Formats: sequence, C-alpha cells, structure tokens
Amino acid sequence: MKSDFLKGKRGLIMGVVNENSIAWGMAKALAANGAELAFTYQWSRSLPTVEPLAKELGVDILIPCDVRDEEAVPAAFKELEEKWGKIDFVIHSMAFSKKAELDGLFRDTSRKNFEMSMTISAYSFIEVARYAAPLMNEGGSLVTLSYFGAEQVIPNYNVMGVCKAALEASVRYLAADLGPEGIRVNAVSAGPIMTSAGSGIQDFNFLIDWNAVNSPMRRTVTLEDLGKAGLYLLSDLGSGVTGEVLHVDSGYHTVGMLATDLDSVRKNKALLEQVEKDLVEREKAAK
Repeated sequence: MKSDFLKGKRGLIMGVVNENSIAWGMAKALAANGAELAFTYQWSRSLPTVEPLAKELGVDILIPCDVRDEEAVPAAFKELEEKWGKIDFVIHSMAFSKKAELDGLFRDTSRKNFEMSMTISAYSFIEVARYAAPLMNEGGSLVTLSYFGAEQVIPNYNVMGVCKAALEASVRYLAADLGPEGIRVNAVSAGPIMTSAGSGIQDFNFLIDWNAVNSPMRRTVTLEDLGKAGLYLLSDLGSGVTGEVLHVDSGYHTVGMLATDLDSVRKNKALLEQVEKDLVEREKAAK
C-alpha cells in the first residue's frame, strides 16, 4: 500500500536493528505513505545492518543514540532540530536486559541489571518525550512498543515484564502531560514476533507457536500488521487516540481460557473426574 498520505510529515525512528525489527516494519509503512524519516542507532556495531535499510527508504539522517548516556537523547534531538527544525512523530522501540537474567526466578534479578533494563526500556521513552515535544510545535504523536508480559506473567520474561509495565504507565502520564500541546502518546503491545530482542528469550519459538494456536485469529502477527498499527497511531487516522495501549496480537490478550486447555481436560477422563470431585468438596466446604 503506497500513497502520499503522510507527504510533508517528518519523524524519528528509534530502534531499527535489522530487517526483523518492529521499528523497521513501521518505518516501511510510514515511508510507503510519503513520510520523511530519520533513524537513530544504539551501537556502532549495528551500523552495517542499519545503513542499508536506511538507504532502502531514502533515509539520510542517521544519529548515534545510546540511551544509557545522559547526553545522548538531548544531543540527538538537537541534531534533528538543526536539520529539520520540527518533527511530527517519533517511534520508540528500544528494550534490553541481560539474557542470563531473563531465565530463572524474577526475585533473583540483580539491582544493576534492573536499573539498566529500566533505563533503556522505560525511562528512555520519558526522556525522548521531553526532548521531542519542543520540536512538535504543531502537535504530533509518540509511539512506543510494549508486550503482554506487562500485564500477565510470561515465562522467561521476568524483569522485562516489569519494565514494560512501567513503560505503559509512562504512556498514560505522558499523554496527560502532552495532550494540551496537541501531542498524542500511545503504545503498541505487539504479539510475539522473532526480533533480536525476542531471540534472547528462552523458548521464544514455543511462545510464538503457542500464541498462533491459541489466539482467536489462529495466527501470529507480522511486521506488516504492526506497520499498519503504527501508521494508524502516528497519522491523523488516530487523531482522537491517546494514552492507549493498542494490542496487535491476533486477539491473544482477550483469551481467558484456552481452547487447547479445554480439549486436554475433555480428553483426560481422570483429570475431569478430579476436577468434579474438587468442585463437590468446595461446595461442601462452602456450606
């Protein structure tokens, strides 16, 4: 789908690492509809993969921005102001935690990794909003990326779930702060998709398969799905939407009892009999 729908609009994409990045899926959708883009990159080692992608979309502004450095975000937006003057939108798609601390028990999370994970995955969005807002003097839109682990416990997600919960709360508070200035703030809660970040989660392939089997749409999401969601929230199509966490997960977040669980119960007579026995005992206890 190509159009000039976003012709004249300019925005910053933070978080493109490779062609599997969600930020890349959104960048492609925005560029296809006429938007002019700039990219940041976290580490110099990612440049060999980021530069060809930037060239593919005609992006000629590549700004280093390691959000762990207190000077990085203000410097990035200063450079953007010098080159463009104003911007219309920002995509924030950055999250990180040490792989070793995503396994095992959440209670074993170290202070050092907690602080680093929270800084990169949540606080950086607050900082981005602070420096982006002055460049959105005609209004604008900020979008960040979250995941269902912010709402429910997901195996091997641990500290990242807490970081995403903080990120989603930040979306609401920033929406309240920036709404009077005509700036909208939202998050996309993406279903599991194989990205660089996802590959660091133990048994992530199983998680993807599980979502495909048990979501109402019986499939996982694609970069195209997420790109369209980003286009909606970052354009005038979403002009009345702010403070929202938009789930793009084939409906998985709506499921209370999984069909596969019910089938397994029906096929296991012994388990079914035990469930019925437990119900009887609870009814007796209630009397």
